[in-house]
Amino acid sequence: MQLLGFCGIIDTMETVLKASDLEQIIRSLKATIANQAAQIAEMSALIKFYEEQFKLSQRRQFGSSSEQSPDQLRFDNMFNEPEDQADPSLKEPTYEEITYTRKKRVGKREADLKDLPIERIDYELTESERACPDCGTYADDIGVTIRDEIKIIPAQVIHVQHAVHAYACGKCKKDLDKPTPIIRADAPTPLISGSLASPSAVAYIASQKYVNGMPLYRIEKGLAYDGVTLARQTMSNWLIHCAQTYLVAIYSLLITFLLKQDIILADETSVQVICEPGRDAKAKSYEWMYRSGSYSKNPVVIYEYQETRNHEHPEKFLKSYEGYLCCDGYQAYHNLPSDIVVAGCWSHTRRYWEKAYDTLPTNKRDGSIAERGLVYCNLLFAFEHEYHGLSPDERYKKRLEFSKPVSDEFFDWVGTLSVLPKSLLGEAVVYALSQRKYLENIYLDGRLELSTNLAERSIKPFVMGRKAWLFSFTPNGAESSSILYSIAETAKANGLNPYQYFKFLLEMLPSSTSSNLEQLLPWSNTLPDICHVPNKELNARPPKPPIYPNKGALNQALTKLREKFTKQFGELNST
Repeated sequence: MQLLGFCGIIDTMETVLKASDLEQIIRSLKATIANQAAQIAEMSALIKFYEEQFKLSQRRQFGSSSEQSPDQLRFDNMFNEPEDQADPSLKEPTYEEITYTRKKRVGKREADLKDLPIERIDYELTESERACPDCGTYADDIGVTIRDEIKIIPAQVIHVQHAVHAYACGKCKKDLDKPTPIIRADAPTPLISGSLASPSAVAYIASQKYVNGMPLYRIEKGLAYDGVTLARQTMSNWLIHCAQTYLVAIYSLLITFLLKQDIILADETSVQVICEPGRDAKAKSYEWMYRSGSYSKNPVVIYEYQETRNHEHPEKFLKSYEGYLCCDGYQAYHNLPSDIVVAGCWSHTRRYWEKAYDTLPTNKRDGSIAERGLVYCNLLFAFEHEYHGLSPDERYKKRLEFSKPVSDEFFDWVGTLSVLPKSLLGEAVVYALSQRKYLENIYLDGRLELSTNLAERSIKPFVMGRKAWLFSFTPNGAESSSILYSIAETAKANGLNPYQYFKFLLEMLPSSTSSNLEQLLPWSNTLPDICHVPNKELNARPPKPPIYPNKGALNQALTKLREKFTKQFGELNST
């Protein structure tokens, strides 16, 4: 009975549902499925995006800050023929372990100490103590054993009184009909009238804050331990007054000298200025940095405070400049006059591919698109490492011969990719293609660098100092900090001791005229020896003997790269 009833229901449904109704239901279900498939695809892309962001956040927080690639993605030894000829299938011979002792290398300690003053303490015996314990005869001096150590003398604060003597003629004093002439002894012009400030005191405070990154309240506490009461507000007033009264003249000369260079590197970072007129206290202001290239004999580093990150600031600073500007992909640098040729940064390009590579699961990295892009960039930097020590003309020729074919192949390959634009991989592709014109400008001059790492290293002292002093209170203070940072970093770049150079400038500028200011610049031959850092040659990077790559090595490296990715992406056209 139940079966017969069920069959009756089916017969009734077949009668009710006509063919047109079934088609409408099918269309509705297909539309629902398509809508759900689109939602699933959208959710999958969103989940992938959030996974990438999470992995990127984890890497920033816990990962290594080094930009060095894993061994399998590096080309450090790409020109080592014995390694290319190696056969890993051959059985290694057996070895016996032999241990030995080696004499410690000597000479480094002597080199480290050679520029320090020597204080010798002799330990001798009296005549009665020199008696031989066996026979009592007077013992002769047969030599000394010398032990070296260093002694550090902390900063000392001394109360200096400038007593200026005045002299009057005793004979003229008796003549009441005319004023008595008074003669005064010459004395240094005070740095700040009616103040305790001295060149050494202001130089010490400036070097502590702008070189060592110490905020004024820590300097205040440090001086208090030595029995000196000096409020941070007083120190701030000293710095601002000296920067805007004296040091600004050197700052202006440095800017003029920088704008005459053929190559300038630029970068910018944020800074908070509390009391800016018409702006919120939490609003971001910016510190712009411009410096000379690595081939400049007299390096210059300039900081400039501005309220915003707008393009008119580099336009105004560089309005009279003609030459190359090396910078990242920030759009503000791309609206400059035609006399300025912008060269892009391959390190920024590489970082996009590195982010996309690092956020991939470990088992999906090998042979991935991100790995391929990263390998191209690493190959360019490997070549650049081999060019170190070459002259600009030689490096220009080597780049055209070896590096440019690699970058051409890289851009041709990137142009064929189809990826989600908002993914990390999409960002890498978009950045590379949008910056291609600027990235390829490095082939115009051998003095141009492959990256703006030099600019980033120059702005890093400001970034590190900002973590300590946090903000500037007024625009006046921010501008003064720019002047002081500029002089400190330029002094360091020219091998000078920032404290001694600050002190020298503050001693000379109050009585200097505009005609002799060039003698006070960091590369002037008239600077006292105490301004120069001892052991400068030991701190300099030793020159690396150039290794000239050959065309065969380049073709071999590119062939290996193509073979690695052929299975997944197909053959790549030869350049």
